[in-house]
Amino acid sequence: MLSSFLIKAFVPNPKQPDDPSCRLAYGMLCGLVTLAVNLLLFGVKLVIGLISGSIAIATDAVNNLSDAGSAMITVVGFKLAAKHADAEHPFGHGRMEYVTGLVIAVIIIAVGGNFLKESVVRIFRPQPVDMPHALAYLYGATVLAKFWLMFFTRRISRAINSAALGAVAFDCLSDILTTSIVLLSVVAAHYTTLPIDGCAGAVVAIIVIVGGINSLRNIINPLLGERPNPALVDELRQRLLACQGIRGVHDVIVHNYGPGAYFATAHAEVDRDGDLVAMHNILEAAEVEIARTMPVRVILHCDPYATADPQTRLWRQRCEAAVRDIDRQLVIYDLNLDAAAPADSNNKAAATDAPALHFHLLMPRNCPLSQDAIRAKLTQALKEHDPRLHVHIDFMNSFV
Repeated sequence: MLSSFLIKAFVPNPKQPDDPSCRLAYGMLCGLVTLAVNLLLFGVKLVIGLISGSIAIATDAVNNLSDAGSAMITVVGFKLAAKHADAEHPFGHGRMEYVTGLVIAVIIIAVGGNFLKESVVRIFRPQPVDMPHALAYLYGATVLAKFWLMFFTRRISRAINSAALGAVAFDCLSDILTTSIVLLSVVAAHYTTLPIDGCAGAVVAIIVIVGGINSLRNIINPLLGERPNPALVDELRQRLLACQGIRGVHDVIVHNYGPGAYFATAHAEVDRDGDLVAMHNILEAAEVEIARTMPVRVILHCDPYATADPQTRLWRQRCEAAVRDIDRQLVIYDLNLDAAAPADSNNKAAATDAPALHFHLLMPRNCPLSQDAIRAKLTQALKEHDPRLHVHIDFMNSFV
């Protein structure tokens, strides 16, 4: 209920997360709430740790302080990411959100490493821990605060599809595990002389470090240029094919410039019998339609395709059948049929009436066959239809 109240009070049009102003409001609200909660928890845990003498509780307090610093970075990151494109950054500042998440993940790993070091020291040099019952109850109550914060940040991260806030939500879960294990260790320390405090701290530190590494990996991928979501690419293809005049789509490249901000290029096959103005209008209309219906700005390259020529259609069918026999992941496009070709590759002046095929072949980067092997198999299969045939293949790798 508190989460809904805060969202309604501080986020305009909360049901439109793709709107830049709405996204900024969501991010600022989450960052400021996280900052306030973690500063409060830091103060409470630090006092409890100093009174009880528990290194685990004191380190847990420092962990909350680092979370407060991460929240401040989140606020700054969302503010910068919302800046409009300018001369120096023509694609906007959306990737700043990934940079923010990267910094948060590094902080998580650093705090976990320090936590692990201090806990190992406490294992070999145990010290007594004495916590009054009232402080134990107060320390336990901090778990409830983190539970609420975790659900709050997770709700907002899913609403706006934010990797940075997803990292914050995971950090909340790590804090809950940390506080719970530390609380159990403090209680168990009253009944044994074993270094429970240090052992609990070491276990929690490992959990925090592993979580930070996972968050780091998830955030680094879009910064490096990961493969786009297949569902997004498939929707882009389907919408382009639904546009009037486009008969095929290939060579799709998608660049991610922040959550919900994609720039793409693609080759679109259109009937080459149409005039240039008509082809231009077809592609321009498709670009406008994609920008209207998807978070993608696409630039289309015109590939003229001879749809009316029966011989071209026949050879395309033969090529596609031959390719399917080799590997169903291979895709043919930009196929051109020439009525005559050089009789000898070393003597291009001499020509015959032998047909020639020139096409591009899209192959996956993990294809088990080499280009030479594929070329040999395809050439052999196609020459069965006409031994005079000249085959020229340009190999391409997919970016999606």
